[in-house]
Amino acid sequence: MRFIAGVSALLVSVFLLSACEQKDAPPLDQQLYVWQRQWTPAHESALKDSRTDFSTLRVLALQAFPNAGWSRARIDPALLKQDARPLIAVIRLDGQLKALDQQQVTAQILQVIAEWQAQGLTLSGVEIDHDAGNARLPAYAEFLTHLRAALPTTLPLSITALPAWLDSAQLPTLLATVDSSVLQVHAVSDPRRGLFDAEQARRWATAWGKITDKPFYLALPAYGVALLADAEGAPVVESEVPLERGGKRRELLADPLQLSQLATALRKDPPEHLAGLIWFRLPLANDRRAWSLTTLRAVARGDALIRHLALTFSDQNGLQDIHLSNSGNLDSAWPERITVKAQNCDGADALAGYALQQSADLLTFTRLREGRLPAGGQRAIGWTRCANIDQGGSHVDP
Repeated sequence: MRFIAGVSALLVSVFLLSACEQKDAPPLDQQLYVWQRQWTPAHESALKDSRTDFSTLRVLALQAFPNAGWSRARIDPALLKQDARPLIAVIRLDGQLKALDQQQVTAQILQVIAEWQAQGLTLSGVEIDHDAGNARLPAYAEFLTHLRAALPTTLPLSITALPAWLDSAQLPTLLATVDSSVLQVHAVSDPRRGLFDAEQARRWATAWGKITDKPFYLALPAYGVALLADAEGAPVVESEVPLERGGKRRELLADPLQLSQLATALRKDPPEHLAGLIWFRLPLANDRRAWSLTTLRAVARGDALIRHLALTFSDQNGLQDIHLSNSGNLDSAWPERITVKAQNCDGADALAGYALQQSADLLTFTRLREGRLPAGGQRAIGWTRCANIDQGGSHVDP
């Protein structure tokens, strides 16, 4: 009995020791890009509602274009001071720039930093977003070394990085010039093949973690784009800024379910040195090509995603307005078909986006174009004047 008791005690000790050694991986930090060039009143509620789920704001501050020159984002410093989260200024240097004039670019960056500080903003870092080709990485590393020397030593410097750089022998040298990197794994290949590939993103992140010895983040999409064709038939991408051109648009949207699965997998088994996820971009109430903030927050939290579509009817002097609502936390495509059981109707019609077919006891609303109903949102789809509407017999067909 003593031997058995001794063995049992030893096993318990080994178990407790191994349990102590098996530390849970630290939770992945969640951050947001604020990428609007012109701030609007909608930013106030978006920032307020995002505060509990996203630790840091990476805010577009300055852009350089090949022909148009420099452009400053028109931020609202009062809102950022009120928000009080760590703030990283992002400088976008277009990849089509022929070269980076070290002196000029550095001067522009220092000037915008000084302007933000004069407005009472405290920066937690600077991020350079430059889609340099692999052949230009040595020159890019030289510029970053120059910039690092010009910045305050207490101000961290990071860069947005491309998966294509994994093929370059210059990557370790480039990463050595900065404090951290943000690997952009969305919209990096032919958009006609889709906006995002979760499996490919995971492979890139794993490979990146084996090369860098510093913290890195993944930039993940919470938005969509539209594809148009130019005169030669080549694809043109329309994102948050509408393009002044006609033609049919093919909408591509990052799938929240797919991104949620990836985020869950990364939490359970993160690649080496992965510090967090940065979502592009902060959604505003009128941003028709971004996930709703409700859906983005649910994905960031790891909540189960559900859409719940239902019809509601409001009566005003015998005229019934028909609304479609989504009480779930997942944005939904407009349903293809909606049927309403109704009798003795004097009139009915569909509103924009739907067409109506009417029979003796059935109203059928058929979708004419694609659209999305945000989580927590609703829209009117039509109206009717009927003596009897069987609300329980109505049906929404995804």
